[in-house]
Parts: sequence; C-alpha cells; structure tokens
Amino acid sequence: MKNRKIHISSNRIFDIVNYTLLFLLAVVVLYPLYFVVIASFSDPNAIYAGEVVFLPKKVSFEGYQMLLEEELLWSGYWNTIRYTVIGTLINVVLTVCAAYALSRRKLPGRKGLTLFVTFTMFFNGGLISTYLLVQKLGMINSMWSVILPVAVGPWNLIVARSFFETTVPEELHEVACIDGCSEIRAFVSVILPVSKAIVAIMVLFYSVSHWNSYFNAMLYLTDEKLYPLQLVLRNLLIQTDMTAMSMTGDMTSLAQQQRIADQIKYGVIIISSVPVLVMYPFVQKYFAQGVTIGAIKG
Repeated sequence: MKNRKIHISSNRIFDIVNYTLLFLLAVVVLYPLYFVVIASFSDPNAIYAGEVVFLPKKVSFEGYQMLLEEELLWSGYWNTIRYTVIGTLINVVLTVCAAYALSRRKLPGRKGLTLFVTFTMFFNGGLISTYLLVQKLGMINSMWSVILPVAVGPWNLIVARSFFETTVPEELHEVACIDGCSEIRAFVSVILPVSKAIVAIMVLFYSVSHWNSYFNAMLYLTDEKLYPLQLVLRNLLIQTDMTAMSMTGDMTSLAQQQRIADQIKYGVIIISSVPVLVMYPFVQKYFAQGVTIGAIKG
C-alpha cells in the first residue's frame, strides 16, 4: 500500500513538472507572435520605451493603412496565391509519382536513381548555370521561372519514398495487380487512397516553401506586376526605410515618417504570415506524422 502511494505521488510530480515545462515552452513560442501582433498597431516610441508588454499602447493603424493602399501588395498577394497553388500541384504530382516508382523494388536502376537524387540534394550546377538554363528555355520574366526550377525537392522525394516503402505493404500492390489493375490504375485507385498523409505533408511542405520564396523571383522577374508578395514587401520595406532616411527639414515630420516605417515592419510580418498560420492547424496532425516517417518504431 505504501509503495502504491509513493508510485502515485511520483507520477503526480512528473505530471506537474511536465505540464509546467510544456506551459513555459508554449509561452516562449507564442509570446513573440503575440508581441508582433500588438506591436504592429502600437506607438513605436512606447515599444522602444518597453511599455508594450501585454497590451498595445497608443493604438494606431497608419502602418496597415499605408500597406493596404499599396496596389502592388494586392497584385503580389494574387501572384503568390497563383504561384503557390500551381507550383504545389506540380510539386506534389511529380514528387509522389517519382517516390512511388522509386519505392518499388522491381524498378530497374532503382539504387542508381536514388543515389542520383541524393547527389542533387547536396550539389547543383550553381547560380549562373541555372540562370542561363532558365534564360535559354525562355522562362525569364514568366511564372514558370519561379515554379519549374524547384519542381521536385530531393529531400521531400526521399521522405515520400520512405513512406511508400515502410507504410504501404507490397501485398497491397500485388493484390491490385492480381485483380487486373495496371501499374497506373493500382497507384491511383489503390495506393493513393491509403497515402493521404504523405500527400498532405507534401502539400504543407511545398506550399509553405512557395509562399515564403522570393529569391528566384528576384533573379528571374523584372516586371513588378509579376512579383510575389514576399518580394513586394521586401521592396516596400527598403523604400520606406530610404524615404525615412532621406527626409530633411521638419523633425516632427521625420519622426512621424520613422514611426510609420517601424509600424510597417511589424505589419509586413503579420500580412505575410497570416495565411500560413491559418492553414497550419488543419494539417498539423499530418505534419506530426511526417516527422516520424521512416523512423524506427519499437
């Protein structure tokens, strides 16, 4: 009886410590996000003075107003949505199909192809050769210059291949073939319905990558109407900072411009992050499953 009480007491202590650590970890992760939100419509002077901790001070939406009045912001939003949807669709189709093929043990040259994919994960042709390739293909200043060079991610391909190897039994494919299914029919009608988790994981990985991408757009796009959101926000931040630095004369106007510029910096973070934060809860369970794909389970 005494040993049982000690066991229950030790379990309770463990639970208290565990929940306390999890709570502190949640605060460490969530508070910076909360601070950026309240800082985006607080007076920057109050932020610098350390007055903004839990509640906003001297609420002002001038930063958001300037951002929302920018026409390029809306075209950038539309471009990013377009690039993300089309790019993710191409990414997922190519990655899942290639990963399933590489997971089949009867595929000729399977090991060589896998080594080739792994090699490209660490080495590439370099920036200049990639630019010349995109230029020769006539994709400069087009949507495809942002999408096609990253059509397949080697790491995501390896993750998807590991999923098909460890999660989808070989017998399932054999039964489908015995029933008269071709390879394509077996993949589409039998394998894919039981592989929704890896498809959701690939959609999450690729869509977040496309949403945050700006480097390829900065290299290959010259028309501002084709700029994605991240590149528009980057240029807007640079322009705002340069305007604030170049102003001369009235110190009051200069301080006002600098205050708005500081608000815009926080507003940019909110505007660019909201879609991803909204999408993440719906695929969070698949993300957790994706972390353990290919792991050794005891």
